[in-house]
Amino acid sequence: MAGRPRVIVALPDTLEGSSVVEWLTANNFEPVYRTNPAAAAAEMQRPFQLLIADATWAVGTALQSGARARTSLVPTILIGEPIERRSTAVNSQTFYMTRPIEKPVLACFVSMALMDDRPTRRSPRKTVQRFEALVNGLPSGIVNVSAEGLRLEVSREQRATLPPYFAVRVPLVGVAVIAKRQWMQPASKNAGTLWCGAALSHNRASSEERWRAFVDSVPLVGDKTLRVTA
Repeated sequence: MAGRPRVIVALPDTLEGSSVVEWLTANNFEPVYRTNPAAAAAEMQRPFQLLIADATWAVGTALQSGARARTSLVPTILIGEPIERRSTAVNSQTFYMTRPIEKPVLACFVSMALMDDRPTRRSPRKTVQRFEALVNGLPSGIVNVSAEGLRLEVSREQRATLPPYFAVRVPLVGVAVIAKRQWMQPASKNAGTLWCGAALSHNRASSEERWRAFVDSVPLVGDKTLRVTA
């Protein structure tokens, strides 16, 4: 299975924390939930991509010292009403979200926090014959690929369910990767569909190798033959 972005969740209320964890899991993140600052700080010994924590723990706790020492480039979402934002800021990428936590708002904050994690394209795009794929288990089509990402064609109904990170599976060739949504726009010729640009993100080396093999072999527009490589 492809790797997932690791998110440390440090919230004292177990109902609130469980709700956040449930949303993260459903959207292809790997949540690590801890109910006290020291336990959350201990989890920072391993790489992670996002910290979601109670704002009151951002001052004078093991979480604050651990975060500031290890997360200068890792975004943080603080939940609650900090008295002084300058003192509670873990780093320059600190976001503040008020309670109660609503999942659509959480989705927006996670997207904003992670939007700077955008890879530079290093290889050319290939416009390909529409290739059937599954996005989080729902039918869609791949219409453009590169070694670093892809463009999907999805129905407008899927827009509301397409999270910041999602699983892309190509059953015919056995390829499965995690992708990060970068943009969405109406498809040029079909009012009922949308294009979604996505970049590969937090995949194992073996998954990315299979993806690159797929990119090399998938038919271009006008070509009907899938070239299968060993």
